[in-house]
Amino acid sequence: MEFRRFETPGIAHYAYLIASDGIGALIDPRRDVDEYLAAAREMGVRIDYVVETHRHEDFVMGSAALAERTGAKVVNGRHDCFGHGDLRLADGETFEVGALTLEALTTPGHTPESMCWAVRTPDAEGTWGVFTGDTLFFGDTGRTDLPDADRAEENAGRLYDAVHGKLAPLGDGTLILPAHGPGSVCGSGMAERPLSTLGAEKTYNVVFTLDRDAFVKKKGGERLPRPPYFRYLERVNLQGGLAPVRPASAVPFLSAAELADRAAEAVLIDTREPEAQAAAHVPGSHAVWLGGLAIFGGWVASHDDPVYLVTGSESDADTAVRHLMRIGIDDVRGVLRGGFGTWRSSGRPLEAAGTVFPKDLAERLDQVTLIDVREPDEFAAGHVRGARNIYVGHLADRVDEIPRDRPVVVTCGVGHRAAVGVAVLQRAGIADVRNLIGGVSAWKALGLPLEEGD
Repeated sequence: MEFRRFETPGIAHYAYLIASDGIGALIDPRRDVDEYLAAAREMGVRIDYVVETHRHEDFVMGSAALAERTGAKVVNGRHDCFGHGDLRLADGETFEVGALTLEALTTPGHTPESMCWAVRTPDAEGTWGVFTGDTLFFGDTGRTDLPDADRAEENAGRLYDAVHGKLAPLGDGTLILPAHGPGSVCGSGMAERPLSTLGAEKTYNVVFTLDRDAFVKKKGGERLPRPPYFRYLERVNLQGGLAPVRPASAVPFLSAAELADRAAEAVLIDTREPEAQAAAHVPGSHAVWLGGLAIFGGWVASHDDPVYLVTGSESDADTAVRHLMRIGIDDVRGVLRGGFGTWRSSGRPLEAAGTVFPKDLAERLDQVTLIDVREPDEFAAGHVRGARNIYVGHLADRVDEIPRDRPVVVTCGVGHRAAVGVAVLQRAGIADVRNLIGGVSAWKALGLPLEEGD
């Protein structure tokens, strides 16, 4: 048996290639599949199967692209939410990958169609591993509000029953192979671990350490924002996703004059770090740091928006385009040649945002309006006195709630999401808006007081 895991940065996504006797199965691929194909060639295997655990919401799936390029069969379950598939298996049915046997396990809860795939080898007793999708992560499970927020507790109960009924009996030595790790928007509370087993999860994962009622209350009560692109990706992934429209390297570099002319009626995103963006940026641009584009790019742009990018350097351009492409934003029409320095040197208008440091803010808290743009549960766990919680993705729709008679300070965990919020408020016409550099993390590190609760 041969096995390889692939991680997609930005969305904390894991795909897997498992093979035996030259036959391979690729589990939960993203749409840009060249890395998988290169690995298969290196391993000397043919990808005959593309296996899906569920219809993903946070990235464009690569099932259709891989099937087209390799002739592989798409394997999934019989639930209508899969929408497609060449080999659709019911609970308990199996198929062979060389000498390996993969068994379908229906595990609804995260989504109605969610499945896990148990892997058994001929030379070992029990189950070697299980591809758990978003049903079981390291330390936690997938969120349960996606099918219907009003039925999150009901779905949490279904997930609990599926984990205990289908996964728990597989054996404590079974490897857990989830579709996501820490940083994914498909859940929260995942543990930072390189690998785990079912036995290890039983000692610390909340789905095992809590009883059913407590788990249902905890999981069903999570308050996780739903990115606006999820609905679009659900539709796209109903047919196995889309192949990339073009390579990231095909997006052209533009001069400052070309960017100024073409981006006026488009979405312009500055991908630099918060401190750099605060010092100077193109007027009217959005601020989404490079590593956050694969999530927060989808809060400021949609799949049908034309997009232009300002990066710190040209070397960041391909990464930025790939991040957006993976969440279905394909109409990236240009990147500023030479990075932001080209705009700065051109003499064109610049805009700046304010910054403030924790100790300075602590001395004049009563003189500012403080907006905390973290998720509600993050805010409740500890926030600066007087802060008002408006999640960054909802800020544009609630900007009228923010008073303009005093400076506005925006904070988050360390400053990245706050920079997104600062740009939103500047675009809405709030002139005196500042980023708390270091955010709540720096505030706490300095021993400054935090309050708990909503």
